[in-house]
Amino acid sequence: MQLLKDFFQLFYPNLCTTCNNKLLKGETVICSFCRHDLPIINHTDYKNNSVAQTFFGRIPIEKATSFLYFRKVGKTRELIHSLKYKGNEEIGTFIGSWFGEILNESNQFSDVDYIIPVPLHKKRLQERGYNQLTKFGEALSEILNTPYNNNVLIRISSTKTQTYKQRFERFSNSQTNFTLSDFTKFKNKHVLLIDDVITTGATLESCCNELLKTENIKISIVTMAFTE
Repeated sequence: MQLLKDFFQLFYPNLCTTCNNKLLKGETVICSFCRHDLPIINHTDYKNNSVAQTFFGRIPIEKATSFLYFRKVGKTRELIHSLKYKGNEEIGTFIGSWFGEILNESNQFSDVDYIIPVPLHKKRLQERGYNQLTKFGEALSEILNTPYNNNVLIRISSTKTQTYKQRFERFSNSQTNFTLSDFTKFKNKHVLLIDDVITTGATLESCCNELLKTENIKISIVTMAFTE
């Protein structure tokens, strides 16, 4: 079996997502060089940081953090684009496992009861075939030993992809709406809301406004990337 795998790799080698160089044995998703070149944020204070400040005065949150800085050009953009539009779901597992270990070591999210993703509209989910947050959330769930729940918060409006919209257009887009299918599920619970990239925080704010209709809920936010 290994011989067949090695033979296949000879003609169809695994390539680094960000530089397209051949991955060596033991490397996954990206090569070691690109891994060490990623713009990791490294927050140590999860209550007062650039990500948490995005939501100050808008919504009450417990903690917030992101893994990578997102720039118009760079390795983070390549990773997120490949995850969302090229079907490379392995990236979600890769980031979730790495970031999950960091969050677990911090012991700052040990009281979280559920991990929930920003949902896709059913039409977009059907088109894409997957939610880019699923593997990320499942990896976090396993490492943090916290249940992953993707069926209570529901997106009820479909909008065009946010990736190439201008910042003002994203912030002023009021067509993205969410609803809770069960207003008791998260009662007296601390939920960890996850997303791929924070730009203005408008989508996460909309999700939180719906979640806050639940009695005595606490919300923290974790994302793969944060736009500088």
